[in-house]
Amino acid sequence: MNEALRASWAALGIPESVLEAKRLTLYEEAESLTDAETGDDGRVWQLTPAATLAWQALRTAAAEDGITLRIASAYRGTDRQVALIRRKLNAGQPIDAILQVLAPPGCSEHHTGRAIDIYMPGGPIVEEAFEDTPAFAWLQANAGRYGFTLSFPRDNRYGYVYEPWHWCFQPVQLA
Repeated sequence: MNEALRASWAALGIPESVLEAKRLTLYEEAESLTDAETGDDGRVWQLTPAATLAWQALRTAAAEDGITLRIASAYRGTDRQVALIRRKLNAGQPIDAILQVLAPPGCSEHHTGRAIDIYMPGGPIVEEAFEDTPAFAWLQANAGRYGFTLSFPRDNRYGYVYEPWHWCFQPVQLA
């Protein structure tokens, strides 16, 4: 772990032992990003070029089946991860609870530019209830054809909450 990450973890009250205890991976931040989608609020979501192409193909195929998919979150750097954790700490949440829903800086798949949080307009956004939507059923049946896998199923090895909305592009799965 580099010194900047160590300093971030220390400032947030995250012991380095969490990396081993939760079997976390340190991810490199994406170096090349493209605009994958613009949200209704004008926010531009970015992914790596390959993940953008895969997302657009997946979204088009879903639309052909009558399913509208949108991005709730995509690439975010370590600074943004720090800010998200800091906001929860400032709201009085303990770090152990926060680390069930957010990865420590440096350990989020979102840093790679290949992870997306998906929602269906009119449906729940980054909530477990997403699993009850036609969008989730479609993703379970079809996302793998486009290289996307569900990162955090129930009882996942990282100790994160179940995230039916969080999918990550795994390009090697297409080979």
